[in-house]
Amino acid sequence: MTQPHRVEVVDSHTGGEPTRVVLSGGPDLGRGPLAQRRQLFEREWDHFRSAIVNEPRGSDVLVGALLCPSSEPGCIAGVIFFNNVGTLNMCGHGMIGLVVTLAEFGMIQPGRHRFETPVGVVEAEYLGKNRVTVENVPSYQYRKNVRTVLPDGRQVQGDIAWGGNWFFLVEEHGLELDLGHVEELTAFTWEIRQALERQGLTGDRGGVIDHIELFGPPRDARNHSRNFVLCPGKAYDRSPCGTGTSAKLACLVADGKLRQGEVWRQESILGSVFEAEVVRILEDGKIVPRITGTAHVTSHATLLLDPEDPFCWGIRP
Repeated sequence: MTQPHRVEVVDSHTGGEPTRVVLSGGPDLGRGPLAQRRQLFEREWDHFRSAIVNEPRGSDVLVGALLCPSSEPGCIAGVIFFNNVGTLNMCGHGMIGLVVTLAEFGMIQPGRHRFETPVGVVEAEYLGKNRVTVENVPSYQYRKNVRTVLPDGRQVQGDIAWGGNWFFLVEEHGLELDLGHVEELTAFTWEIRQALERQGLTGDRGGVIDHIELFGPPRDARNHSRNFVLCPGKAYDRSPCGTGTSAKLACLVADGKLRQGEVWRQESILGSVFEAEVVRILEDGKIVPRITGTAHVTSHATLLLDPEDPFCWGIRP
């Protein structure tokens, strides 16, 4: 009788948004550039992705993080982030959760650590007491005041920006950003996502705009803004979204509304907060954002992947 395959995972949440780190039992993707290994993971190991984050072991909101050896000098590890429908370019809340997880299990000490991601090297500093600062990949506003048309004829205007993923950022929408309106917010942002695809609106080099971000006034006067972020698999981000906040900073700098070194406090739909700032403005106008947040480990488990289980590889559409 075949023994179930064992996968060691650690769960955490960053501002309410869960991350599941695969510590052992993941596939061997070799030692090449992480962008290539991500393609291999997508092509040959999508069943493993689904098994880790989809029901019955996971849920639509769960983000996975697969640790890999790094091909970049000076990096302590590589990481491929993934969710209920595929892989992610980068994940800010996931990086914070990963660092806190590694610290919790004595795998890193307080200080700066570099990680390879499929879209570049990210530096993270573990500050102690569950707090992490992530220096993200260069971010930028790609197009401003882009209009898209919804099926009912409504026009929605937003900016297209890169923060490690592609975002469509909307300021004017007339909706309340609170938990009581999640269904309405999800339906609205999903309509925007589909409209962008129908109209062929993309990021640079045809990058798919798979995150939609709405902004509104904060509930806490200490913060600057509140957001609602729809992720690629139609789940909303419980955290303020690290890559989304990076995209927001890029737009603020491009519009002359934020200067290097000024702190921007981004509030999530739950009220959790990321503190963000621009640490450098590059010659091409791109920015280097820094995001600080807090994560907490919630469980340490061994997942059993039994091929005789009809839902061993997760419930997929």
